[in-house]
Parts: sequence; structure tokens; C-alpha cells
Amino acid sequence: MKHSSRIGIVLFSVAVAATTMIAGCASAPLRTEASTSGIRSAEEAGAAKVPQAALYLQLAKEEQEMAKGLFAKGENKEAESMLLRAESDAELAVALSHADAEKSEALAALERLHQLRKDNQ
Repeated sequence: MKHSSRIGIVLFSVAVAATTMIAGCASAPLRTEASTSGIRSAEEAGAAKVPQAALYLQLAKEEQEMAKGLFAKGENKEAESMLLRAESDAELAVALSHADAEKSEALAALERLHQLRKDNQ
């Protein structure tokens, strides 16, 4: 094998290795769809009107922003972890909102029942 052929093969191998390393280092975009969807669901469920739910809704929003900042710094694992926290807090805000609505409905039903009993006496 000629010297120039070996150099060509080595250069090709180096180029392939460099391309593979660059592709491996390139990161996928931060996937915020789930946390964004969770935050939107919490807002639609009325979380802002329920004190406990409002707290978790705010946490979810802050955690999503922190995740974006971490991702910008190249701290991808931490960013993904923060997004999971944002998702969880948004889901908790939804659950607390629903629980509050159900409690209100139950109290209203009890009040109607008491009123019916009073009216029938």
C-alpha cells in the first residue's frame, strides 16, 4: 500500500470519528411539551384560584424556566430532571384544583340537603 493511500485512509477515519463525536455531542432540543401541557391544564382547572394549587402551579412555571436555563448552560440531565419536577407540580396543581371543586360541590349539596330538611319540617 502506498504511503499516500494510508494517509488518505487515516484522514478518512479521523473525519468519520470526528463526525461521530460531533453528532454524539449534539443535544436534542429541550422537550417542554409535557410540562407546558401540564401547566396549561392546571390553569384551565382553575389552579390560580385555589391557594395550594396556585403554589404548585407557580412552582411548575418556575421549574420550567429553571430547566430552560440549565439546558442553555449545557446541564441537560439537570434540565430534564427539573422538567419532570415541573410536570409533577403541574399535575399536583390540577389534582388540588379538582379536589377543591369537588369539596365545594359536596358542601353545596350538603347545604341543599339541610335546606330541604328544614323546609320539610
